[in-house]
Amino acid sequence: MSQATSPARRRVVVTGVGCATPLGLGVERTWQAAIEGRSGVRAITRFDASEFPVCFAGEVRDELDLSALPSKEARRLDRAIALALVAADEAIAQAGLTLDDANRDRVGVAIGSGIGGIETLQKGAETLIEFGPRRVHPFMIPMAICNMASGYVAIRYGMQGPNLCHVSACASGAHSIGEAARIVERGDADVMVAGGCEAPITSVGVAGFAAMRALSTRNDDFEAASRPFDRDRDGFVMGEGAGVLVLEGEEHARARGAVPLGVLLGYAATCDAAHVAQPTVNAEGAQRCMRLALADAGLAPEDVDHINAHATSTPMGDVSEVRAIRAVFGAHADRVAVSATKSMTGHLLGAAGAVEAILTLRALATGTLPPTINLDAPDPECELDHVANKARSQGIRVGLSNSFGFGGTNATLILGAAG
Repeated sequence: MSQATSPARRRVVVTGVGCATPLGLGVERTWQAAIEGRSGVRAITRFDASEFPVCFAGEVRDELDLSALPSKEARRLDRAIALALVAADEAIAQAGLTLDDANRDRVGVAIGSGIGGIETLQKGAETLIEFGPRRVHPFMIPMAICNMASGYVAIRYGMQGPNLCHVSACASGAHSIGEAARIVERGDADVMVAGGCEAPITSVGVAGFAAMRALSTRNDDFEAASRPFDRDRDGFVMGEGAGVLVLEGEEHARARGAVPLGVLLGYAATCDAAHVAQPTVNAEGAQRCMRLALADAGLAPEDVDHINAHATSTPMGDVSEVRAIRAVFGAHADRVAVSATKSMTGHLLGAAGAVEAILTLRALATGTLPPTINLDAPDPECELDHVANKARSQGIRVGLSNSFGFGGTNATLILGAAG
């Protein structure tokens, strides 16, 4: 089937969402836990972390349903891929999307990951050291490379459109959504299944981030460890999970009877070009990203009602994001309700932007804003209209979600209510 072209930019709607997070499997369980202000952070169970400087994380505790796959295939999947498949299944089912020979080349996938199959790589390295090269599993590389989550989703559903994986650290999920929307906008596909996944809770992953002194070490009170914008924050909490959205040209969605859940109004990506891990003091790159996303959406700062902040709970990162928000929104910054949902999920790295986009869509649909929990003593340098510790009922029409990553990479998504 030949590719369609469109002389004008197509409007992109979201017709399905799915996720697996430390708050629960599925969007509704995750959302309910979020608006109740529950933490998904627990003691690490995926390996023995008793001797580690950090012994807690946001794990997906529920068993993943991979029964549709042959058991041998399911056993060899890296956990990041498995999380992505579960989230994609939910999103595609909600979208009511079916594929056949008439449309499969017009449906693509873009699921990013910051690290990819680190669990598979670690197991392969351990096998190599202990038993030698002939015992390394032949699927070690296919299960470890970052694009295999996107590849597996495409294989499972027979999607033959663009198949991409954006690897941009903690902005991977947001970049995947934004760039997938561009593909739909210009008519290179009618539907893109987009998002992010991550499964970094391994001994190597935790040890590496701990060595950077990036993680909270609040081992005696781990449910309170992720505390964005709070004066006593001391680092982020590692998490795992996946978030997937079905993005679709509006006319295509309506023609097949799909009900839009929201609209992707704007997107932008920038780079700080300053440091591998630290933001600039005034977050000029983040400022430009938000301004460009607003321009892409054709909106003024005053049109934004809600921000789901990147807000990882690091001392420097939270302050720089607040400075960027104040620079972009001016006096309106005091009237924009701000949530930091990483306070509950932990930092899902490459999946964070996708899960937070989903939570933003739910806030738009329900008029309930999720809280920033553990915000007990707000940092004076982080003053904003925080949705602190308790969900807020507030009708909103436009939400903005920020994602910033190592390497100085930035992404901003602007989402609108359906209708």
